[in-house]
Amino acid sequence: MPDLRPVFFVIGLMSAALGILMFIPMLVDLFDEARAWQAFGIAGGITTLFGTLLATITYTPNPDLRARGAFVLTVFSWLTLSILSALPFLFEPINLSITDALFESTSGITTTGATILTGLDDMPRGVLMWRALLQWIGGVGIIVTAMAVLPMLKVGGMQLFRLESSDMGEKILPRAASLAIGISLVYLTLTLLCFAGYMLTDMNWFDALAHAMTTLATGGYSTSDASMGGFMDSGADIVAVVFMIAGGMPFGIYLLMTTRGDWGAPLRDSQVRAFLTVITCLIAIMTLFLLLSDQFEFSRGLRLAAFNTVSIVTGTGYATTDYASWGPFAVSAFFAFMFIGGCAGSTACSIKIFRYQVAFEALRNYLFRMPRQHSVVPMRYGGRPLPPSVVYSVMSYFFVFFLTFVVTAILLSLIGLDPITAWSGAGSAVANVGPGLGDIIGPSGTYQDLPGTAKWILLTAMIIGRLEIVTALVLLTPAFWRS
Repeated sequence: MPDLRPVFFVIGLMSAALGILMFIPMLVDLFDEARAWQAFGIAGGITTLFGTLLATITYTPNPDLRARGAFVLTVFSWLTLSILSALPFLFEPINLSITDALFESTSGITTTGATILTGLDDMPRGVLMWRALLQWIGGVGIIVTAMAVLPMLKVGGMQLFRLESSDMGEKILPRAASLAIGISLVYLTLTLLCFAGYMLTDMNWFDALAHAMTTLATGGYSTSDASMGGFMDSGADIVAVVFMIAGGMPFGIYLLMTTRGDWGAPLRDSQVRAFLTVITCLIAIMTLFLLLSDQFEFSRGLRLAAFNTVSIVTGTGYATTDYASWGPFAVSAFFAFMFIGGCAGSTACSIKIFRYQVAFEALRNYLFRMPRQHSVVPMRYGGRPLPPSVVYSVMSYFFVFFLTFVVTAILLSLIGLDPITAWSGAGSAVANVGPGLGDIIGPSGTYQDLPGTAKWILLTAMIIGRLEIVTALVLLTPAFWRS
């Protein structure tokens, strides 16, 4: 049984920090004289007290967190923060049910972007700010986890991105802390640039700030029921495309550019090149489809195709139109786009580009060796040898990802959801995309009308998907807990 005191010490610190952040929307609503400030004040006090007590009780000098402890920390921290961040939604005057509050908070902090809320245009600004903050802190948490923890735990092939001089015996906490500082500075800088871009499109400062936080986090929460469609006339969709792509890029590349002055790093990175190539090709296909179907003229069709394609591929989940009305081809295409994702070490979700690269390299190797049984054909990724253990890890990830997706879809079907809602909702939750397809949860709908059981299934799938699935499943094995 691993020593869990360092785990709960870190969770306590994170909880206390989350509680302090709740006072930001409280101040916003106090300024607006909105009653919702009371909910954030009470929730902030409870969360800060809980986190402080937990950290005090479990304090250990120089905490040593190794592989097993990192698995526990990764899972329990996301679970704890999802629960605590739901507290403001439970209190008056917001007064959501426990199910809806947990659904909204989990969707926010996992940057999924599926929502049960309507009437966003008239909602207290503190509530909108809290939703944006949840996605923003979730986004930076995802990057730190992907860069500092998952490579050491060899989850889903992430060991490809283990930084120099790291190994399983190295302490994880100091490593995560040092990475978090650099990443946070880059993340904050990009957020401010996105904010400035939105301000240039005539958004007011509040909408610009809220959307900047959810754009960089590839989260998709908006301040309007029309999502980004309510701001498209001023060109906000163009700014969003640029920074959704920026959020889907590996933040390790940004660190190389800013700390070492290596501005050519993106061009040399095979994953970045593949990501940008895929995005470009898919935008071209969707634009051509819209032109051939005579639905829009070129400039309008290009903007709609670019925005909604990038939004789904990166898992942001914004929408500028109901693309389900474009016809069966568009519906099928956007459903497939859910399972692509951005780069490893980004805020984007789903399977990720590098895993497809590894899978295609393994397939190429297999096909080449079929007629040459005794030949030796080394596999390579980014110009480096590709160990068989990485291929095995990636293929295992593909299996458990799609198994989780299928099981989730079947469970949703068993409780009576129609096939389009069940399968697209399952895909959207496991891939952390946000909107599904169909009249209920499509880009013009919300998850509000789903039965409570469906919401619990989906929020569970969101957490499992955000934890790269394998991380959560490992904790369910008895062998993990044996000394």
